[in-house]
Amino acid sequence: MSGRRICVVTGSRADYGLIYWPLRLLAESEDFELQIVATGMHLAPAFGETWRQIESDGFAISARVDSLLAGDSACSVSKSVGLGVIGFADVIQNLRPDLIMVLGDRFEILAAVQAALFAKVPVAHLCGGDVTEGAFDESIRHAISKMAQIHFPTNADAGKRLIAMGENPDHVHVVGSPGLDRIRRMEFMTRDVFFEAVGLHPRKQNVLVVLHPTTLDDGGGLGQSEDLTRALAALGPDVGLLLTGANADTDGQRINAHLQSFASATSNAIFRMSLGSDLFINALKHVDAIVGNSSSGLYEAPSFGLPAVNIGDRQKGRLRASSVIDVPSDCGSILSAIKRALSNGRFEPQNPYGDGHAAEKIIDILRQIENLPSLIQKPFFEDTSSA
Repeated sequence: MSGRRICVVTGSRADYGLIYWPLRLLAESEDFELQIVATGMHLAPAFGETWRQIESDGFAISARVDSLLAGDSACSVSKSVGLGVIGFADVIQNLRPDLIMVLGDRFEILAAVQAALFAKVPVAHLCGGDVTEGAFDESIRHAISKMAQIHFPTNADAGKRLIAMGENPDHVHVVGSPGLDRIRRMEFMTRDVFFEAVGLHPRKQNVLVVLHPTTLDDGGGLGQSEDLTRALAALGPDVGLLLTGANADTDGQRINAHLQSFASATSNAIFRMSLGSDLFINALKHVDAIVGNSSSGLYEAPSFGLPAVNIGDRQKGRLRASSVIDVPSDCGSILSAIKRALSNGRFEPQNPYGDGHAAEKIIDILRQIENLPSLIQKPFFEDTSSA
C-alpha cells in the first residue's frame, strides 16, 4: 500500500484553502506520493495567478492544465470544460495516479473527473451531497459525485443525499469541512498587519464583500451586484469595504467590472481580485461582517462567530448556522441586513461543518482502502431496509 500516487486537483484560491491540510498530510505521509495539478483560475493572470501560493507553501506542482478561456459567456465556459477534459486526459496518462482527489463543484473539476472516468482512475470527492439550488454548481456537484467512488461529505445530511443518489454507504464518510482544519491551525495576523496587507484603511467597522454570479439567472447576477453596491453606498463612509473578485463563471467579468468601478469611486472601499487563502481567512477574523453569496459565509465564517449576510438563492438549501442572515436581492433588504449584522456583532462560534479534524480523518480512511481499482465498478446502491 505504500507510495500510492494521490493526484489532487485544485482550480482556485477557494478550493485550495479548503484542501490545504489534506494536501499537507498527504505530503508528510510515507504511505502516499502526492501529485498536485493546478488548473482554472489558479493559472489566469486576471485572477492573480494564485498557483504561486501553492509553491510558496512548499508544494511542488506536478502539472498544469490551462483551460480557462478569457470570456465569461456560456459558450466560453463550455469550451473551457472541453479543453479541460483534453488537458486532464494527457495529465492522467503522464502522472498515472492511483487516485484523484477533488473538492466541490467547479466546472474545471468536472473536466478532471470526466477524464478520470474514462482513464479508469478512482476519484475521491470532498464536499459532495450539498444543496445549492441557485447555481449550476448544484448539477455539477452531483455529476461529480456520480463519477466518484469515495465520498467525504461535510455533514450528515449531505451524506444521506449521496446514499439516496445510489452511492454505497460504505464509501460515504462524513468528515466535516477540511477548511476548518486551516482555521484551527492558523497563526493569525494582527488587525493592523492585516489591513495594511490588503491596502484598506480600516474604519471602526469593516465589511468583506464576496459576490459570485448566479448562473441560473438570465442576468447572471449583475443586477444583484448593482443592488449590493447601492446598499454598500448607503452605509456611508464610516464603514470600510473590502471587495473581492467573482469567480470565472458566466458573467463573472461583468460583475468584477462593476465592483471595481464602485470601489474606485468610493473612498472607503478597495477591490482585490483575489486575497489568496491566507488573507481571506484572516479577513474573516478581522472584519465585522461578510456580505454576498459565497459559501464562505456558511462554511468558514461561523467558526469566527462572524455574521454573514447571504444574498439571494445561490446558497439556497445549504446547511447554515444561526449567524447567517438570508435576504432577497434588493437594495433595501440588503442594507437592512448589513446594519443588523453590524449591530448584532459576533456570535458564539458554532459551526455545523465539523471540528477542524477532517484532514486527519480523510488520510486515515484512504490508508484503510486496500484495493482502489476494485472501486471502479460501482453498482447502484438501493436501500431495501424499509421495503
